[in-house]
Amino acid sequence: MPKRKKILFLTGSLNQTIQMHKIASNLSPGYDCYFSQLFDDGKAINLLMKTGLVESVILSDTFREKAENYYKQHGLQNDYRGEMRGNTYDLVVMCSDLVFPKKFKNTKTIFIQEGMTDPMTIWSKIVLSMGLPGYYAMSTALNGSSNLCDIYCVASQGYKDKFAAAGTDESKIIVTGMPNFDDMHSYFNNDIPHKNYVLAATSDIRELYGFENRKKFIKNCGKIAAGKQLIFKLHPNELKERAVSEIKKYAPKGTLVYTDGNANQMVANCDVLITQYSTLAYVGLELGKEVYSYFDIEELKSLAPMQNGGTSARKIAAICQAYLENERHNRILLTNKFHNHSEIAWAS
Repeated sequence: MPKRKKILFLTGSLNQTIQMHKIASNLSPGYDCYFSQLFDDGKAINLLMKTGLVESVILSDTFREKAENYYKQHGLQNDYRGEMRGNTYDLVVMCSDLVFPKKFKNTKTIFIQEGMTDPMTIWSKIVLSMGLPGYYAMSTALNGSSNLCDIYCVASQGYKDKFAAAGTDESKIIVTGMPNFDDMHSYFNNDIPHKNYVLAATSDIRELYGFENRKKFIKNCGKIAAGKQLIFKLHPNELKERAVSEIKKYAPKGTLVYTDGNANQMVANCDVLITQYSTLAYVGLELGKEVYSYFDIEELKSLAPMQNGGTSARKIAAICQAYLENERHNRILLTNKFHNHSEIAWAS
């Protein structure tokens, strides 16, 4: 009886964790799937994490606890850092390439895009030009650009071009669509009681040590709403008590605040969407909403995730299997035919 191949899925935020679960669920029976919160085995990052000063990043114990609670709820096998079960993995599926554990340098790896990347700043451009690890940018600006993984599954042709321009070999990049953001019109099917409002979706800028004038943002949201019902949806990573207090202080009377809930469905029911650095902007644009963003709207349109009726996870699972079952440790090339779900060509 042939040995069952083992796959390790590295998770991060709740969205990344759900996405990896979807991909694993679309694999054919016969693979042993395990999950681990994203980690790095370099000394510098691990020393920094031990200080407890960066609990707002996905490498932290805070995010690990949330991910592992999800594993328990859904019966997923936990193998943190790939060290709990003595497994040797045939494939590692990564939610980020900002960190790349050295222990997997000789293992087949696939990167899965999870959302939009932060804007390029002068500092992130310096990091890129100097060839430093992407995490030195202190943001997700260089996520998808390290060229360290064997295959990159991305949301759209726009992102393929973006990651290739930043350093990832174009021949590694496959446009698959992005699980959780590939069937946006399904969000109209919801039981959210509010309709025709102005939705303001905040970002965790301050929690990631960036500067934000939250007072100015809140007041600007009130101006855009112009008397219409205003609802704030907080980013899951935000310090909620602080954010709620600020909204109560500076937002128009009658403003509602949600600290949790399905943000995609909330976008579907709004008339106007105000975002900062949020993937929700893509949802608003796809669903025909009036959208405000710190990003250039025309650029967002060029990067918008492919809509394929929710089949991205299935397509990525097929790529995982095809790469696993190819005996040579090479990388996959996407042909036009495979883009339409038919064939894969292998490059030596």
